[in-house]
Amino acid sequence: MCEYCGCQSLEAIDELTREHDTVVNMIGEVRAAQSDGDLPRMARAARSIAAVLGPHTEVEEHGLFPAMKEEFPDHIAALEDEHRRIESVLAEAGGGTPADPDWPQRLWEALETLREHILKEQDGVFPAALSVLDTEDWEAVAAARGRAGSGMPAAAA
Repeated sequence: MCEYCGCQSLEAIDELTREHDTVVNMIGEVRAAQSDGDLPRMARAARSIAAVLGPHTEVEEHGLFPAMKEEFPDHIAALEDEHRRIESVLAEAGGGTPADPDWPQRLWEALETLREHILKEQDGVFPAALSVLDTEDWEAVAAARGRAGSGMPAAAA
């Protein structure tokens, strides 16, 4: 992941990055469960990913992205669309193991999209935020985090 621009020295970006790192590790848990043919474990991992991404997405969409939409409207719109598509597939596991036999494949496709999405944010959005956001914008990001909280597992927080 990106470490060249110094954006991770900002608390808001550091926290978003740590959430990304946690989610990437959780994707590995899904891969292991899929290899074992353990659908209930895949569903549990999907719920864990959703728990981290819920507050994370709130911070991005209600703190970071609004300040960047004017300069990067198409890019931000595409990222928000990816959020919706990923959330939709993860939500299918919200009540347990989905019965749809196509769900594991859709989950894996959504998680591949998520990995690419994370790279777009860490290598593009986060560094760009350094030049686009002003003090008031960073305060809005902090306020969004205050409202959203964190979905990080206790040991990873």
